[in-house]
This record gives sequence, C-alpha cells and structure tokens, in this order.
Amino acid sequence: MKKGNCIKNILKYINHYFVFFLLVAFVITCCTMLFVSILADTISITLSESDISAAAKITFWNVALLSLIFTMFDTVRRKLTVERPVKRITDAAEKIIQGDFSVRVKPQSKFAVDETFNRVIDCFNKMAEELGSVETLRTDFIANVSHEMKTPLAVLQNYGTLLQTPDLPEEKRIEYAKGITNGSRRMADMMTNILKLSRLENQQIYPQVSEFDLGEQLCECLLQYENVWEKAEIEIETDIAESVKVKADAELLSHVWNNLFSNAFKFTPAGGTIRVTLTATEHHAVVKVSDTGCGITPEVGAHMFEKFYQGDTSRSVQGNGLGLALVKRVVDIMQGEISVESTLGKGSVFTVKIRRA
Repeated sequence: MKKGNCIKNILKYINHYFVFFLLVAFVITCCTMLFVSILADTISITLSESDISAAAKITFWNVALLSLIFTMFDTVRRKLTVERPVKRITDAAEKIIQGDFSVRVKPQSKFAVDETFNRVIDCFNKMAEELGSVETLRTDFIANVSHEMKTPLAVLQNYGTLLQTPDLPEEKRIEYAKGITNGSRRMADMMTNILKLSRLENQQIYPQVSEFDLGEQLCECLLQYENVWEKAEIEIETDIAESVKVKADAELLSHVWNNLFSNAFKFTPAGGTIRVTLTATEHHAVVKVSDTGCGITPEVGAHMFEKFYQGDTSRSVQGNGLGLALVKRVVDIMQGEISVESTLGKGSVFTVKIRRA
C-alpha cells in the first residue's frame, strides 16, 4: 500500500514538473531567441540557422535543468511547510468526526512556515474545544432531564396506584388526584422551560424589539403575585422610577421578572419583605429584586445560573432548576447584565441592567 502511494506521488511530481516547468522552459527559450534575433539585427550580426538552433537547445536544457532543481527544492518545501501541517489538521478533523473532541493540533514552528497555518490551527483548536464543551453540556443536559423526570413520574405512578385502592375515602381520593395534577403540571412546566431554553440557546427565538415603559411592566408582573404575598403576609416595598423606557422584547423580558419574583416569594418566609426598585442611569435601566429569605452561599451563587442547578434541595419540589438559566439567557440576548449578592440567612439581591431606549 505504501509502495503504491509512493509511486503515485512520484508520478504526480513528474506530471507537475512536465506540465509547469517544461512549459516555462519553452516560453523562456522562445523569449531568449527572440531577444537574440532582435539584438543581432540591431548590431548587424548575421546568425546562421545552426547557431540559432544550438543556442536554443542550450538555453532550453539550461532552463529545464534549473527548473528541475527548483522543482526538487519546491517539493521539499511543500512537503515540510504545506503537506505536513495539512495532514495533521485533516487527521485531527477525522478524529473529531469519530467523536474524539479532545484532539488538539500543535502549532507549527515559525521557521519557514506560513503563519496562515498557525491561524488555521488556532481556530481549529478553539472549534474542537467548543465542540467538546457542547458535547459535555448535551450529555449533562440529557442526564439531568432524565433525572428530573424520574421524580414527577414516580409521583404520578404512586398516586395512580393509590387511586386504585378499593373503598378509598373521598378525602384521600381528592388528595391523590391533586398529587397527580401537581406532578403533571410540574412536568409540563419543565418541558415548557426546556423548550424555551433550547430555542433561546439555538437562537430560534429572535427578539421582537419595541419601546415600552419598564416601570409599568414591573408593576404588572408583580401584581400577578398579589394572592401569594397576601396569603403569606409578605410585605412588599417598591421604589420604581417613572418614565424609564427601554427597547427590548417585552414578552421575553417578562420571563425575567416573573422568574425573579417567583423565586423571591418561594424563598421568603411568612412575614418577610420583598423589595423591588427601578432606577435609571445614563445608559441603563437598573432593576433590583431583594428579599429577606434564606440567602445563598458563595458556592451556590457561582452555579445558580446553570441549567438544573438547585442550591436548596429541600425546596427542589417547587422548581426544576431552569428558571434562572432561562433568565440569564434572556438577559444575554438583550445585551444586559445580571448579578446576585446574597448573605446566608439574610436574603438575596438580584440586579438586572437593561439598556435604555
């Protein structure tokens, strides 16, 4: 197999030589003979046909010999500076095709090498790194979805089995039916959030930008939780500046406020306080949502915008760890910023910055 490839390469080089360099030798010979003829006429020298034929042959073979030497040098040069890095890149690409995203290509030595190849190699390595990250996220995402679906499915199965109990009291039947309803609602919410997050990450949802009053939107979203704060006797404090307008997708941005408000009410105990403020700087509208809940540790804060991450496992039944990941993605699409400050046992403050109109 190697012998056949070697012969094929030799034939390729010979073909390259004859097609290109011998053609060059012929053209140079013709040009030289034309120059000699014009020079002879100019200085009144008579050249015989045999003299011209001999000069043409000598010129042709000299050029042919020089072109052969340059061909050999060019072949070695191409082998070292072109074919070798190309082969390394193609070998690495084949490994990526086979699913090995850990492969990396070492940069070429800067000596006698076109820097273009090093730029290609650098881009290739970055691509391989990104593909490896995407594959890891995909694997983790599937594993997390499978894990998260087990709990509501087990709840539905258990309550369904209990409902089949003969002579089941009416209050128990209602309790189990509510359990099935809550479990199915949780699964539906999870699927909805997964779909939204997937479409946002793949940029299949494009912002429908419009100018609107951010203060009005915050009040509308907050009022949806009126029953919640009245039932839990949570005090609501607001300090919302007037006429703060932003250019953004109102529907997507409402997901941000609804998730932040929902989390604030979820983790704030009865009798606590939730504060919502809106201020304006020269370029940004700044929204702060603070609560007097349980707070989070720095370790939890470092991961809380990741998919399926839940810092407080005791309350995981109330969520699926997708809300803040969805919030982060929406804020990024709006070219805004989100941050969190928290003290364990005292509460948290989420700050969102959105560009003003």
